[in-house]
Amino acid sequence: MNTVDVIIPTYKPDISLFRLIDDLQTQSIRPGHIIIMNTEQKYWDKLISENSENPLKKYNNIIVKHVSKSEFDHGETRNQGVQLSDADFFLMMTQDAFPRDKMLISSLAKALDKDVAAAYARQYPKTDCNLAERFSRKFNYPNEAMKKTQADIGRLGIKTYFCSNVCAMYRRDVYNVIGGFTHKTIFNEDMVYAGTACQKGYAICYVPEAGVIHSHNYSVSQQFHRNFDLGVSQTDHPEIFGNISSESEGKKMVSQTIQHFRHIGKAYLIPHYIIMCGSRFMGYKLGRNYKKLPKALVRACAMNKEYFRS
Repeated sequence: MNTVDVIIPTYKPDISLFRLIDDLQTQSIRPGHIIIMNTEQKYWDKLISENSENPLKKYNNIIVKHVSKSEFDHGETRNQGVQLSDADFFLMMTQDAFPRDKMLISSLAKALDKDVAAAYARQYPKTDCNLAERFSRKFNYPNEAMKKTQADIGRLGIKTYFCSNVCAMYRRDVYNVIGGFTHKTIFNEDMVYAGTACQKGYAICYVPEAGVIHSHNYSVSQQFHRNFDLGVSQTDHPEIFGNISSESEGKKMVSQTIQHFRHIGKAYLIPHYIIMCGSRFMGYKLGRNYKKLPKALVRACAMNKEYFRS
């Protein structure tokens, strides 16, 4: 039977992290280790000190490694987590995603055939999720399972490479062949990895029966900064994104969301949604062209400002 470790980057974790760890420990396949790559030790120490009895003491499979904010990188920090693991498979998660049931790990592990580089879970909205974000979950995470390869580019476009480290499991042997996550990236390390894997002949699986609860109600400003970083990541990795446009997929989601609002009698939400989409598009376009912009403006636009430290 293949062994599985879980790797979770954290930053300013709160008490909900303990719930996530409890949920992982009671999975039908219990992880060998839960490796926490924490950014800035002071925030970790604060979390532990606020809980007089450290809830993690009851477990003997927790590994915590601290990095500074200047050292953190979406790709390399995850690589460091993998180096602390000797498992056959490893599950990447974020601190704000929670297993929907006890079969999450086993469902993803079952999908990792020898030709599959990674398998990612379906994301369900939180109860406080706004309607636009709720619909985007249906758009990006449908009911049907998918096994995607390079041959699907013509049919799926950029969605061929879609994979989310909110909850995605990887084969160690394929990871070693590929060389791990990109060593320096502003964002999107999961899609860069998936694109590289597909180009090398491997498949990426979407496993809808593996579910996590995860969503955000981003503001207009947050959408701008997030999509600026997305544009930067695509510009910095032309070997993956150079010949694929993501804009047609974005237009399809906007159109279907507007139709959905009309269908459910919430047309009054459309103006704000259009403003939100305009902010996303502007951020993305500026990110795609960031090399032509003044450095001060680039840092002002970026969500991950540390990426642009000289």
